[in-house]
Amino acid sequence: MNERLQRDPIRPGQESVWDYPRPPRVEHTGEHITIELDGVTIADTKDVVRVLETSHPPVYYLPRSSFTPGVLQPAAGHSYCEYKGAAGYLSVGSRARSAWFYPTPTSGYESLADRVAVYPGAMDRCTVDGETVRAQDGDFYGGWITANIVGPFKGAPGTMGW
Repeated sequence: MNERLQRDPIRPGQESVWDYPRPPRVEHTGEHITIELDGVTIADTKDVVRVLETSHPPVYYLPRSSFTPGVLQPAAGHSYCEYKGAAGYLSVGSRARSAWFYPTPTSGYESLADRVAVYPGAMDRCTVDGETVRAQDGDFYGGWITANIVGPFKGAPGTMGW
């Protein structure tokens, strides 16, 4: 952690993103995830994988099958993660390029195959166990912030060098 940064205090039941590893850890969780868009629930599942990486709130990956049929559409562009591999993008309903996936994740990240992550700020509402999430700052990272996750978080202006 940058010497100038101060970790947010951790209360019982909370996790600090500064305790997450690099390279990122993938873990299955039984948390109940819902995603709403245009007044409709478009995903609802407890079959969830989350990726935990230093300085980032968790990113939740849901099975493609948990989304309403037809709501996910291919979108232009690709990116590359040094850990997870090449990513493709999806539009979610009326929201262009608002989700991503790893068609062939690298070794250690195979559990992300056939799963999709959405930018929570592009959706109307995303929940984790009934709690509405706050989106990670910035337009590149897709972390989901809940009351049990503390930072500070990468993504805001001035944090790229963290």
